Amino acid sequence: MHLLVIEDDPRLVRLLRRLLEEDRHLVETATTGRDGLEIAEAATGVEAIILDIGLPDISGLEVARRIRAVGSEVAILMLTARDTVGDRVTGLDAGADDYLVKPFAYEELAARLRALGRRGMGARRPEPKLVAGPIVLDETSRRVTLDGRSIDLSPREFSLLECLLRHPGQTLSRDQLLDQAWPFSVAVTPNAVDAYVHYLREKLGAAGRLIETVRGVGYRLADA
Repeated sequence: MHLLVIEDDPRLVRLLRRLLEEDRHLVETATTGRDGLEIAEAATGVEAIILDIGLPDISGLEVARRIRAVGSEVAILMLTARDTVGDRVTGLDAGADDYLVKPFAYEELAARLRALGRRGMGARRPEPKLVAGPIVLDETSRRVTLDGRSIDLSPREFSLLECLLRHPGQTLSRDQLLDQAWPFSVAVTPNAVDAYVHYLREKLGAAGRLIETVRGVGYRLADA
């Protein structure tokens, strides 16, 4: 999943990022409510927000209300140190989908995220076609076309392109792309990503310029 963590405790943010990325999630973070709202509005494809109620500027309750006010259906999992029935009801009424009390076990957080993902598959199911300029990727038929002409991609090339198309404008590290495109059972190094991006660019021709290299980090799909 593509996740946004809004939490003001830097140690907890670092821990959650590490554990969530180990579970193959794409993770963005913010330590204030305002920064979190900016990311939520600007980021494409965020599927769930892990939101602390006790933020230093505006409360997590207000963040949730503003997210819902613009019609967003992104899943929201609220974190709080308060555990009364009234607190839980207030959080859910503000727009949260679920509620987790601190301190919590990471295994429970992970299970709740999986449940939110399953629950949202129908209502927030992504479009089966991903488009960037002349590139169209049809997830249902596993087919990629360029200006209406079908191009032949290997399974790895297809998975790399799908990951980039799902997160336009977002810089993805080589390790993140590895997790998306290669099974865990396959022994492969980050250098393999560079090689397959090269193959992918060649097959995309002029449209290959949309895959930008972010030096020292990885790759990004530019705006068409």
